[in-house]
Amino acid sequence: MSAKYESIQELRIKKKLLKNEINDLEGLLTFKNTKESLSAFTNGLTDQYLQEKVDEDGDEKIVLRKDVIAKQLASEVKDVFMNKNTALGIASSAFKGNALDSVVKLGVTALVGNYAKKNMGSSNWKKKLIGAALIYIAPIALKMVRKKLEEYQKNKSVSSLEQLI
Repeated sequence: MSAKYESIQELRIKKKLLKNEINDLEGLLTFKNTKESLSAFTNGLTDQYLQEKVDEDGDEKIVLRKDVIAKQLASEVKDVFMNKNTALGIASSAFKGNALDSVVKLGVTALVGNYAKKNMGSSNWKKKLIGAALIYIAPIALKMVRKKLEEYQKNKSVSSLEQLI
C-alpha cells in the first residue's frame, strides 16, 4: 500500500468510508432515487425539468414539469422569430427567390432519392448499380455542375460589366 497507517483503527475507518462511498455510487447507478441519479448523470441539467410528487398510495413519483418546458420552448421560439436579423433574412430570402430554390432542391432530392431507393431494391444488378451511382456519384457531379454554372454566370456578368464600361 502506498499509504502508511498508524493503527488498524485508521484502516477500519478508511474501509468504512470506502464502503459508504461505494453504497452511494450503487444507489446512483441503480436509480434508487431517480431524480438524484439523473441529476448526477446530467450534471444537474435535468433538475429544473423534474419534480418529485407523492401519489395517493404514498409512493414518490418523478414527473416532468411541463410549465418550465413550455416556457423555455416558447422563449426559444420567440427569440428565433423576434430577432430582427432572422426575420429580415427570412423575408429577404423569400423575395430573392432563395425560398423557391430551396423548395426545388428539396423536390429534386426527393425524386432522385426515391428513384435510387427503388433501384436499390431491384433484383437486377444493373439497376442496383444505377441506384448506388445516384446515391454516391450524383451529389459530387451536381456540385461540380453547380460550381461550373456559378463560374460561367460570374464570367458572364463580368464580361457584361466590361462591355458597359
